[in-house]
Amino acid sequence: MSGKNSPYTYADAGVSIDAGNALIKAIAPLAKATARPGATSDLGGFGGFFDPKAAGYKDPLLVAGNDGVGTKLKLAIDYDRHDSVGIDLVAMCVNDLIVQGAEPLFFLDYFATGKLENGIAERVVAGIADGCKQAGCALIGGETAEMPGMYADGDYDLAGFCVGAVERGEQLTGDQVAPGDVLIGLASSGVHSNGYSLVRRLAADKGWKLDRPALFNSDQLLIDALIEPTRIYVASLLPVVRDGLVHALAHITGGGLLENIPRILPDGAHARVNADLWEQPRLMAFLQAQGAIEPEEMARTFNCGVGMVLAIAPDDTAEVTRRLEEAGETVVQVGVIEAGKKGCSVRGSRGTWSAQSDWEATHLA
Repeated sequence: MSGKNSPYTYADAGVSIDAGNALIKAIAPLAKATARPGATSDLGGFGGFFDPKAAGYKDPLLVAGNDGVGTKLKLAIDYDRHDSVGIDLVAMCVNDLIVQGAEPLFFLDYFATGKLENGIAERVVAGIADGCKQAGCALIGGETAEMPGMYADGDYDLAGFCVGAVERGEQLTGDQVAPGDVLIGLASSGVHSNGYSLVRRLAADKGWKLDRPALFNSDQLLIDALIEPTRIYVASLLPVVRDGLVHALAHITGGGLLENIPRILPDGAHARVNADLWEQPRLMAFLQAQGAIEPEEMARTFNCGVGMVLAIAPDDTAEVTRRLEEAGETVVQVGVIEAGKKGCSVRGSRGTWSAQSDWEATHLA
């Protein structure tokens, strides 16, 4: 500790340059393992280079997106589940790129904390590298910020930034969507990365024991069911998108089915989602029962078991379904596109999502 007149150091202020350097050394091999054609630079420079021509693009449009993990991080911090939130970070970004027809090319992360705990930071970055490998994008840089006094002990925050590319003229804008199109969904892996402020509020109010087996699955701890990383859909979707078989894609994030599907619709198209068509996951049923959540609120808060929705021409539905199932996805029928005001309606019969009677929720864009 510095005395009144002794020399000050950065370490006295709570920032360890040595810890930062050690972390870069530890994560460099993790980043290198994500290398792909077009990514040419190592970690440690002031920026990362990427060559779209080396990635095979002739006249690419670049598509950029950024996101975080939200308060799911708090569960990871409180229950020492740091290994998969990096996958969530990548998933939230790359799934937003594929819905525009873009292949994720490179990723950068931002990790901020009060005091750098290298074991934790390394576990988080290992998850980011894992997510990048799943998505086929290169981790070419990032920022680790140690900011004493900004965060409570043990807390950290994450942000991710991803750039992708799509050949000019092949981007998905939703303008191909038309009445008669079929809506199919790809199963989610859990809550993904939205709605956790409500999940954590329920956990606190209802006194959940997160380190005990889940009521809906005795083979899994409740915390592990809740922390399950967001599914990355890029590898399975990219081939059918590039073959022109998909009119539009909606990533089901904050706002649920009700508010995300309208984002891909042209004027005059209304999405009719029928919740009777797929089985509500037991985790979703648990959350709904614990919070006495109305079906309409479920439709605008959680993904309800569907992490991605595709709009497809009726004649292509069988082929797209077959190819996605062969790629490892669970495919469910979700609904149809009808002529009407731009927006989405989600309906269910009595008993669907624990409803006491038939129900419907509508969101007009």
